[in-house]
Amino acid sequence: MGFEEIVHTADWALRVWADNLEGLFAEAARGMYALSGANQAEGPKVKRTFETQAQDAESLLVAFLSELVYALEQEGVIFDEFDVQVEGTKLKVEMSGAPILSLTKAIKAVTYHNLQVRPTARGYEVEIVFDV
Repeated sequence: MGFEEIVHTADWALRVWADNLEGLFAEAARGMYALSGANQAEGPKVKRTFETQAQDAESLLVAFLSELVYALEQEGVIFDEFDVQVEGTKLKVEMSGAPILSLTKAIKAVTYHNLQVRPTARGYEVEIVFDV
């Protein structure tokens, strides 16, 4: 499992890989936070459950990451622990995190640009482009 920043002209992009879809979603979240330079403050943990349904894995991923962008912008929370369950077109994520300490770059939106969750010999891979 892992992620790496990839070169993209005007926006930010991230390549993520994992053994399964659940790991792919969790790594995508960690990678997104790493791109933005997000750091957590010390303090009590914030817990949240996110559930959604969509037509495909790409739409589930965009919905999940968009929820994290919203929580960061509106509530000042960064999540770092994810229990992800993907069942067909349904997603459920139990997550915990803490208030934001610092952020070096802001992500405006998660895009569908060239978004395709692909099965690989090692599991799954996706490239995600973020609007900044």
